Amino acid sequence: MSPRVLRFAVILAGCGNKDGAEIHESVLTLLSIDRFGHQYQCFAPDVPQGRVLNFLTNQEMPEKRNVLLESARIARSNIKPLSDFREGDFDILVMPGGSGVAYNLCTFAVDGDRMTVLPQVESSVRAMHQAGKPIGALCISPVIITKILKKVTVTFGKDEKVGAIFQKSGTNTVHCDARGIVIDQINKIVTTPCYMLDARISEVGEGIEKLIQQLIKMV
Repeated sequence: MSPRVLRFAVILAGCGNKDGAEIHESVLTLLSIDRFGHQYQCFAPDVPQGRVLNFLTNQEMPEKRNVLLESARIARSNIKPLSDFREGDFDILVMPGGSGVAYNLCTFAVDGDRMTVLPQVESSVRAMHQAGKPIGALCISPVIITKILKKVTVTFGKDEKVGAIFQKSGTNTVHCDARGIVIDQINKIVTTPCYMLDARISEVGEGIEKLIQQLIKMV
């Protein structure tokens, strides 16, 4: 009997590590899912970006961009608005990182511990968690998981400042290098720090592959 093909929902936050989804992390996530023989569908909220940067100068640009349209660049146009997400259609949820997570999917970059999460993102995470389905979060995206679910175990790499913010609400933060993952078996959450650390792309890729493999085991 052939193993069941699992369906991953991947939430993107734009295109580019400084104002959208981290491209390496996003592509390596999709690659790992495919290599393990499973399927994915990309989603992104149809909302304006929180900021737009010139990646050469790091200066903000006086223009507006849309998170869904920018995310479509990474997804090769195979993407749906997050409003179309239905928990019953998927087995696993994954969120790559990038500064766009902290600007576009939530307000952590601006508000810190007073952050709010985009309602579409929060409802997607809650639906998967309540259904007992695994959730993977890369780089900075565990801030969303911790804000919503509170008492979970995650990693922010070795970032003491970010970890301290969420420890106040009962989150257990674990130090981890880019090759590693942190597993919360009770809540079915797997995290890896990726570029929260000064990591090589090969190290980031190794951590992501382990994360995807562990999520598959949890189904």
